[in-house]
Amino acid sequence: MFLNTLSGRFLLLTIAFVMLAEVFIFVPSIARFREDYLLTRLDRAQIASLALLAAEDMIEADVEAELLENAEVFNVILRRDEMSQLILSSPIPAPVHASFDLRDATAAILIRDAMVRLVDSQNRVIRVLGAPTREAGQSIEVTMETAPLRMAMIDYGLRILALSAVISVITAGLLFFAVQRLMVNPIKRVVGAMQSYASAPEDARRIIEPMAHVHELKEAEHALQSLETQLTGALRQKERLAQLGGAVAKISHDLRNILTTAQLFADRMEGSQDPTVNRVAPKLVNSISRAVNLCETTLAFGKAEEPPPRLDRVTLTMIVNDVVESERLASGSHDISFSEDVPASMVLRADAEQLYRVLSNLIRNARQAIIASGKAGEICIGAEEDDREWVIRVTDTGPGLPPKAREHLFQPFQGGSRKGGTGLGLAISAELIRGHGGRLELEETCETGTAFALRLPKVAHPVENHTE
Repeated sequence: MFLNTLSGRFLLLTIAFVMLAEVFIFVPSIARFREDYLLTRLDRAQIASLALLAAEDMIEADVEAELLENAEVFNVILRRDEMSQLILSSPIPAPVHASFDLRDATAAILIRDAMVRLVDSQNRVIRVLGAPTREAGQSIEVTMETAPLRMAMIDYGLRILALSAVISVITAGLLFFAVQRLMVNPIKRVVGAMQSYASAPEDARRIIEPMAHVHELKEAEHALQSLETQLTGALRQKERLAQLGGAVAKISHDLRNILTTAQLFADRMEGSQDPTVNRVAPKLVNSISRAVNLCETTLAFGKAEEPPPRLDRVTLTMIVNDVVESERLASGSHDISFSEDVPASMVLRADAEQLYRVLSNLIRNARQAIIASGKAGEICIGAEEDDREWVIRVTDTGPGLPPKAREHLFQPFQGGSRKGGTGLGLAISAELIRGHGGRLELEETCETGTAFALRLPKVAHPVENHTE
């Protein structure tokens, strides 16, 4: 419906406001018209009295009646030289109803008297006093009927209202077309662009191009363009992540089968009599077992999210030793030293496998950063506790995280700390720690090193409901 549109309502409001403004103009205008009407009658009466005075009171009765009729009054009283003189007179049809002195009337009095005269439809006889023109006396007074005055006021008011209506329609029409061109059409264009984009948000060609000339609308279009660009990018990334997740799930499925076979051979190696094999075989079996478990977890993650941790009492030094031993072997000939400052008696409530993955990710990242710098470095794993939580810190003397990694830390495929990195390690680690009710924090990073803090609460967390 037209009245429910912005253009329709603006048109009606414009007409209403213009008419309201005309009402405020009409009231003083009609009062001014009444004053002019009465002053005109006084001027005519003064002219008629001057004609009589010029004839030295020698005037016939029919001429006197004609003068009064032209002046539209019943009699004229002129006050001169401190004396009041009845200059012209005729029978008065009714008693005088009210007197009006125009010499000292204020605007409020004139408006009040005008409104009263419009409301009062009866023909009254009134007395009007005024000052003669050109100082022809002290005052002039006439008696007249109100019916012609009221009819003239009504006629004037109708003409004012008609003119106001024409002005309102023209003004509203001009404003309507201006608003239609400057506001409504650009808004419709923005709405159309939004609807087009909503039908296919992955299509970058549907992102709005700011074209509005109105500053506020142009800002809205720029904001919408930024929002649509970010949303399209996010949708594309989610689509790539979904495709990648499917591919990873397939790879993990096949890799699990391969690792299961390798695990069978590793089990047989444990029976070897070679001392070196006997020393390495348990670590190899543990590494393959963790790889198989990781593949199974990846398959589960492809369905929803990381499985809830299986909380148990875990000796932290055993996990740290396993991780450090693996990373020390992986560092090869690079000059990297590892130090551990973990109390031997510290026992945590955590999922051992998930905690191993978190520490392995953090220490591996530190090792790779030091190797990439080409300098010697040190990685330290420390732990402490208080009444509320366990705190495990992994610090290194590497080159620190690049700005992009700090900006998108813990975001997959965006927070990579090295060239070619995906950022998945930190994202997965943060998710695993959140599953424990804790948090993974970047405490410090600069050109002299980086420090991560892993905080696990001691208070029972709802996640324990999922333990097996």
